[in-house]
Amino acid sequence: MRLLSLFKKRRKPAEIDYDESKLLARSDDVNVRTDLASNPSVRPEVLYYLMDDSVPEVRRNVAKNENTPVQANNQLATDKDDEVRSELARKICRLLPSLSGDEAKTIREQTITILEVLASDQLPSIRAILSESLKDTLEAPKHVILALAKDLEEIVASPVLEYSPLLSEADLLEIIASGVAKGALPAIARRDNIGEDVTDAVAASLEIPAVAALLANSSAQIREETLDQIINQAESAVPLHEPVVMRVDLSIRAMRRIAGFVGASLVEKLVRKNDLSPEIEKELKKSVKSRIDDAEDFSEPQEDKSLVRVERLWASGKLNEEKLSEAVAEKDLSFIHNSLALMTGFNVAAVKAIINSRNGKVVTALCWKAKLSMRLAIKIQADIAHVSHKNLINARDGVEYPFEEKDMNWQLSFYED
Repeated sequence: MRLLSLFKKRRKPAEIDYDESKLLARSDDVNVRTDLASNPSVRPEVLYYLMDDSVPEVRRNVAKNENTPVQANNQLATDKDDEVRSELARKICRLLPSLSGDEAKTIREQTITILEVLASDQLPSIRAILSESLKDTLEAPKHVILALAKDLEEIVASPVLEYSPLLSEADLLEIIASGVAKGALPAIARRDNIGEDVTDAVAASLEIPAVAALLANSSAQIREETLDQIINQAESAVPLHEPVVMRVDLSIRAMRRIAGFVGASLVEKLVRKNDLSPEIEKELKKSVKSRIDDAEDFSEPQEDKSLVRVERLWASGKLNEEKLSEAVAEKDLSFIHNSLALMTGFNVAAVKAIINSRNGKVVTALCWKAKLSMRLAIKIQADIAHVSHKNLINARDGVEYPFEEKDMNWQLSFYED
């Protein structure tokens, strides 16, 4: 009781006598040890003793305490309690900028060793703490930033990919080439003032969220040829229609192309945003009206005929890979579109958009959804979707789909209703 009453008198972390702190560290009262571990005036050797406390709350406060010696921090970096390691990660990132100059050189080197351990922690949330805390600092060791940028988890890779000033354009290109964490490519696309080589690499990925982020980044330098490629992709990818319309540096030529496939409301946005002359405004709006008139007048008896045939085959259970292979050989697009729609549950418009995207990944995912063989998926990529040879998705072990189910569902999620 005397120990507890003594400690309560010192609730505002005032300085504690060394002998008294040693006595408090051996208290049976968890609250006493927990409060002691958080006191910034406690001597390092006492905190080192508390580092081995059996109660996680005590060790967490030791991890948070800026007076904890480096040797204790080093051991806490592999503590079995996730929160202990999380608190340590926050503290290390907070202290790192102050560890400069010759006097702090040894401590900085030891601290970087602890950072390296935390950067390879098995728990993504701990690695994410490092990434979020170090994303915009120049004081972090570059090899740690690179490790975080190449992490397989999006929550870890994205903050440094988007903000870190330590990552050069060469670093970004290498990371893109070696494979970015799924969902993290938009972070690169959002970086300030990214150059043309990086924007080329992002655009070449054909990932809709990344391309949309690139279009929204007014500071991104995009070559005219690259923008042409993006507009080609946008024509058959509805999620890109608005982002491409809202791009800030469109030429009149690009606007004419865009007006050839986006809806009337987006053409209105295009006109208002760019303060176009009455002549150009009239031309763009006429393009929309012409498309609407053509759609109303155009009849597709062959499309209707194919749909009837597909529905009959489906109803009789005879719509299979063999029938689809024949249609691919004959390049019967109407039959292929309607068949894939029934076999996957997607509507025909979504199937057409996927085929027209020329994106080998999403076309492969569509064929997987239709339960077709990977062999036929390759033919559909090459002969129907016209995926370029270098972007063709090939089979694993000669016959297997190369992606996991979750990856293919993710590709298709952008085309679901």
